[in-house]
Amino acid sequence: MHRVGSGGNNTNSNRPRKEKRLTYVLNDTADTKHCAGINCLAVLKSSALYGCNYLFTGSRDGTLKRWALGENAATCSATFESHVDWVNDTVIAGDSTLVSCSSDTTLKTWNCLSEGTCTRTFRQHSDYVTCLAAAEKNTNVVASGGLGGEVFVWDIEAAVTPVSKSSDVVEDDCSNSMNGSANLLPISSPRTISSSNSIRTHTTQGHGYVPIAVKGHKESVYALAMNDSSSLLVSGGTEKVVRVWDPRTGSKNMKLRGHADNIRALLLDSTGRYCLSGSSDSMIRLWDLGQQRCVHSYAVHTDSVWALASTPTFSHVYSGGRDLSLYLTDLTTRESLLLCTKEQPILQLALHDDSIWVATTDSSVCRWPAEGRTPQNVFQRGGSFLAGNLSFSRARVSLEGSTPAPVYKEPIFTIPGTPAIVQHEILNNRRHVLTKDAAGSVKLWEITRGVVIVDYGQVSFDEKKEQLFEMVSIPAWFTADTRLGCLSVHLDTPQCFTAEMYSVDLNITGKPEDDKVNLARETLKGLLVHWLAKRRQRHDFQASANGDVVSGKDMTARSSAHSRIEVDGNAENDSLVYPPFEFSTVSPPSVITEGSQGGPWRKKITELDATEDEKDFPSWVLDCVLNNRLPPRENTKFSFYLYPCEGSAVQILTQGKLSAPRILRMHKVVNYVIEKLVLDKPIDSLNTDGTYAAGLGAQPQHSASGEGSLRSGLKPWQKLRPSIEILCNNQVLSPEMSLATVRTYIWKRPEDLVLNYRMIQGK
Repeated sequence: MHRVGSGGNNTNSNRPRKEKRLTYVLNDTADTKHCAGINCLAVLKSSALYGCNYLFTGSRDGTLKRWALGENAATCSATFESHVDWVNDTVIAGDSTLVSCSSDTTLKTWNCLSEGTCTRTFRQHSDYVTCLAAAEKNTNVVASGGLGGEVFVWDIEAAVTPVSKSSDVVEDDCSNSMNGSANLLPISSPRTISSSNSIRTHTTQGHGYVPIAVKGHKESVYALAMNDSSSLLVSGGTEKVVRVWDPRTGSKNMKLRGHADNIRALLLDSTGRYCLSGSSDSMIRLWDLGQQRCVHSYAVHTDSVWALASTPTFSHVYSGGRDLSLYLTDLTTRESLLLCTKEQPILQLALHDDSIWVATTDSSVCRWPAEGRTPQNVFQRGGSFLAGNLSFSRARVSLEGSTPAPVYKEPIFTIPGTPAIVQHEILNNRRHVLTKDAAGSVKLWEITRGVVIVDYGQVSFDEKKEQLFEMVSIPAWFTADTRLGCLSVHLDTPQCFTAEMYSVDLNITGKPEDDKVNLARETLKGLLVHWLAKRRQRHDFQASANGDVVSGKDMTARSSAHSRIEVDGNAENDSLVYPPFEFSTVSPPSVITEGSQGGPWRKKITELDATEDEKDFPSWVLDCVLNNRLPPRENTKFSFYLYPCEGSAVQILTQGKLSAPRILRMHKVVNYVIEKLVLDKPIDSLNTDGTYAAGLGAQPQHSASGEGSLRSGLKPWQKLRPSIEILCNNQVLSPEMSLATVRTYIWKRPEDLVLNYRMIQGK
């Protein structure tokens, strides 16, 4: 069974999560290409409203795109971005409404001709929504099915219309959309059905539109089809049967058995008399619904059939699937012809006049010749074979090496995509991620800026990973995945706030070298800098309109309440974004998150308009960027012991257990040792290379005194700096090593770290 994959926020996971997650999705190319497989296609032909044909594509990257079609060319004219997981299917309802469904369990409606405006989000399904079906004539009716075994029939016009004037304004991600069944009328409540095959609005004061539930499936639904007048609906899935329904009432008409595996594709002719089904058993079957039986079986493919498209007269069928092949079959004569072969499995087909669009697990879409108006002409080229009744007949032909040659070698043209990222590795410095895409290209990303810093080309991923290894230990403050074909970075509180670096290590100028920088806090500021700027402008405008003067302190005082909040004392209470955290505005990342209402949403960081608040963002994110408050975190300090090496006569003033930040470097420990040295007389043999430096910043756990300081009145020779080296497990440590690195790679024990020091004798 082929299960639709997941990405982004997995909101239906059984894994408990106390706080909402924030994810940002990176892309290093312009927003005019898909970066993952294309799951669905829809063609909108030109009319008086628009002068050209449009192709809509829905991808595993979570977006839909609209392509303006010209003479052997296609231009991306809009990206529809709001789904947070794979887009699995899309249909066009009416003249200008695009309906999409996703593995994020939602349906969304869009204005086809807009710049990507989502007009409504529906959260009726309990699991991935895998398929849609629309009626050609009754243009408002759309059916949806999913892995939860649920099938719903929607009146789209009624569904997108606000119930009353008191309803919330429908915005991009539709804050007034239905959020779970708790806010809905019972599915079993009665609905008024008109005699004209249309579905009337059923609303009640305080409730939204409720679709008709088609009940009866015990397992996942993978395919739906509806006739032109919306009087008949067929469904199929892992139960291996074709179910026939009356979509106006949700009642079951019949059940058709014959397939031996998951049913992945369905078609109905315009009258609803005949049905075509494609299955993972590799068979295509033609059903006569009047006789309630299978009248023909077509053994064309050698593997699962995933996509079907018929000619307008239902005389021929185009089919594709897991065997990478596109076939044309005459339903009457049973003749079949191999039109072309692909390099990836075929996921969906869309007939467009005399050509056919082919979508695969690749991010590109191809347009192939098809003779859709006169398919019989293709058979005159020869090379056809008779489709057998048994699935193994085609497999046997293939094994004997007599596979027919494809009619077409090259597509008419291709809409290119970006190769999907298929492999990634988070490097030890926790700022860089190494990726490999489907084309074999290896790249190095800096995730705090969201950019590719090195493109290595087609090299060995494992060898490059070894070359980039650094002996450093930084807490795992983020996680990443590539399920959307691009790099998604996940921030979860409080874990994301555990990583800190010194400003000097980040090359931040104009900031004290010893200032600690919290990587997650600065990354969030970089992601939301546009939102913060628009928020300020909005507050300033409102203040000037009211004649008030609003201070920055007052403006940032509004925040969500936390039971226990820790204020970052080193944080500057402003929106200044340091260069290591500046995200690109050419290819800006998208944010995926959710607040207290409305469910998950996705939007480019440059398109945030400052209307988003605690209903849209997690409270911990707002606390961080508006108030510089961080949630309680695990201890970021290490305990360790500092002793002289065996045989060394030199002692230090302070003995006992010490505590210091985990990012503290060994040269700071050297400074501390020098600062605390007790010298009774000059030692001529010491190497002296400078004056005393600042203290360690560590403090004995039995003492409340802060950093060690030099005593006044020291003799001039005591101001000379002796050379000290620090050891662990008898290994001399590099001055640039941190306490965390030493503990991870040198000490390698659960007990408190033990460091030794000694003077380097003169040469």
